[in-house]
Amino acid sequence: MAAPGSLNEFLSAQRCVIQVALTRVRGSSPRNEGTEMFVAPKALWGTIGGGQLEFMAINAARDMLRDGTLHQNLDVPLGPEIGQCCGGRVELKLTRMRVSDKWAATERAARRDEALPHVYVMGAGHVGRALANQLQHLPVRCILVDTRPEEVELCTANVETRVSAIPETDIWGAPAGSAFIVLTHDHGLDFLLTSAALERQDAAYVGMIGSATKRVKLRNWAHKNCDGQSIEHLKCPIGASGSRDKRPSVIAAFVVAEVMAELTSETAATALTGATQAPLVGHHHDRKGRSA
Repeated sequence: MAAPGSLNEFLSAQRCVIQVALTRVRGSSPRNEGTEMFVAPKALWGTIGGGQLEFMAINAARDMLRDGTLHQNLDVPLGPEIGQCCGGRVELKLTRMRVSDKWAATERAARRDEALPHVYVMGAGHVGRALANQLQHLPVRCILVDTRPEEVELCTANVETRVSAIPETDIWGAPAGSAFIVLTHDHGLDFLLTSAALERQDAAYVGMIGSATKRVKLRNWAHKNCDGQSIEHLKCPIGASGSRDKRPSVIAAFVVAEVMAELTSETAATALTGATQAPLVGHHHDRKGRSA
């Protein structure tokens, strides 16, 4: 039985659920403290890292559902004893959920969703749509922006979309710590949007599609038109990891890896509150929205 997309849907559909929480991690572990997984008799939501650890936790949770146990703690070494080689040790808390526990879990998930880093894809062409297709599966809020409604309409990803006559306003209104990927259909517009993103000085990532030559042209343009604005922190070319493959999906894969490396860096993580540092287990909300 497949789990519904959101935690709220899952908990609403399942009468009896065991919450599995990683309460302590010592040494190496596949997930961090605070990670949650939810186990119903024939369905799951989330993950504590897979492998034998997760298999054991699922079996223990379903045993609890069968015999009526309310609480259980597990202390598991991640070594040869269970066929894993992480080398660490984890403690798990298993709890049969009451209605109030389900509400609390749903509220925690909602807070984590609100705290997701924003990734603005400025341009809904082939690469922009390929980026949206990949970012929809990651713990970010992706916003695809373009001046052209016909291009935005071609996006099938479950992300927020905006038709914006003045896309600079979307950059100005973005929260601190956002990522901006600029790849419009017009080099002049690319320069304007990239300059606006750099001017904020609080972006986690600013990248512009193009070549080394385009970067030099932007540097000269910014020096002349933007009071000598520095482009030192700009990524351009974006996704420059050595591949010569020009297919949009391949370019997007390298760019997504680059962006996520910045968003999940130690520096970025320390900027989050304790509530938002709780791991974001896999779920999706219908974020498809359009604004003119």
